[in-house]
Amino acid sequence: MAASTINEHITTVWADDIVPTLHDYIRIPCVSVAFDPEWKAHGHLDRAVELIRSWCAKRTVAGLTVEVIELPGRTPLLVCEVPAFRPDLATCAADDTVLLYGHLDKQPEMTGWRDGLGPWKPVMEGDRLYGRGGADDGYAAFASLLAIEAAQLAGLPHSRLIVLIEASEESGSIDLPGYLTALRDRLGSPTLVLCLDSGCLDNERMWVTTSLRGMVGGNLRVDILEEGVHSGEASGVVPSSFRIARMLLNRLEDTDTGELLLPELHAPVPPDRRGQAADTAGEFPIGGHFPFVPGARPMVDDPTDQLLARTWKPALSITGVDGIPPVEIAGNVLRPHTTLHLSVRLPPTCDADAALATIEACLTADPPYGARVQFLDGHAGPGWNAPTFAPWLQQALDSASTTAFGRPTMAFGEGGSIPFMGLLGEMFPAAQFVITGTLGPGSNAHGPNEFLHVPTARKLTECLAHVLHAHATR
Repeated sequence: MAASTINEHITTVWADDIVPTLHDYIRIPCVSVAFDPEWKAHGHLDRAVELIRSWCAKRTVAGLTVEVIELPGRTPLLVCEVPAFRPDLATCAADDTVLLYGHLDKQPEMTGWRDGLGPWKPVMEGDRLYGRGGADDGYAAFASLLAIEAAQLAGLPHSRLIVLIEASEESGSIDLPGYLTALRDRLGSPTLVLCLDSGCLDNERMWVTTSLRGMVGGNLRVDILEEGVHSGEASGVVPSSFRIARMLLNRLEDTDTGELLLPELHAPVPPDRRGQAADTAGEFPIGGHFPFVPGARPMVDDPTDQLLARTWKPALSITGVDGIPPVEIAGNVLRPHTTLHLSVRLPPTCDADAALATIEACLTADPPYGARVQFLDGHAGPGWNAPTFAPWLQQALDSASTTAFGRPTMAFGEGGSIPFMGLLGEMFPAAQFVITGTLGPGSNAHGPNEFLHVPTARKLTECLAHVLHAHATR
């Protein structure tokens, strides 16, 4: 009966309330601070915070408090707190705490949206809600509060709950450490952390993420001239700033294989993660998930190696370029400088700060031709490797997934980064962690045509309600 009550309430609220509110959220171009340094003046992040705060505050949740905290010079943080519900039926202490996490800032627009779609244009097609941020990670606040509301409606006890919705995750959670320090006494020592910012390999079950890669980012800038000069006059004497950048990248990466060359960027793959990758790859080969052009193929062929390559091996991507004009207005000019934005993914257990220092030293030492080489705005975020699930939690996850989806949960390593998890792992080493999400095949977070698969998000909300109950009665 409790499962039926939870299912019916969550289904109704998702259809009648959350989906329309997510339409409003998608319309807000609340890109993260790294992409909009004038975010305060533009007001988009504040609009998104107020939209979500207002929705949360209207929920029928016993003892709920909702507030927005804004430390000086930092993006705001939405904090929802709920006291233990029916603690007389629980087996844990009344102050035992569960922390639920999501974020509301977004990646920038990106090009390539198909006709009829756009980053700030919500479009519902079948079960898919298109638009930037719905799945990454706008739904998280709604799912968290609705799961709590549904559990209470069904009369199920839960522990003390704190929901944190941050606004700088897509910038590496640069503002979050300050808030965690400021809220340390209020957070206490959570015994369970639920994060809704990850993905899934299909829409048929609850997927849990067992590892996340770390990341180093920064801008490699090469200056060789004070101003651009005629390429016919200077080429052959003045080296191209782009070629110098290529030479520097060759110190970091083997261009034939994509292997990163610095030992500090590598870490051994634990045997249990290697076995998990083999088990998952046998049923869900990851190489087929990506929109390759006809005739293109992955860097590695074996399905297990593909999963390990995207979860436990370092990799370099060039995600932005400056100093290069568009082709249609490019003259025959030897450009004075080239800037490349480097995104380096790191194994979960790699020391991200040490990797940042090593990368900067590698790229800037002994610059070719005496060029001015800088590594600007360098930043690092830790990876994370999940502790083993306690027996009660594994049972709770399988039971919740079976109730909501009809199938038990499965686990996999994720190739992205959630710096929050590394921070929380250090702060609360005894806590259990569940990282899950709705970013399934084709959902294309950060890219064009991003979408939220609404049935998956709805069923995942049901899972949260059951897991909260299981935690309180473990």
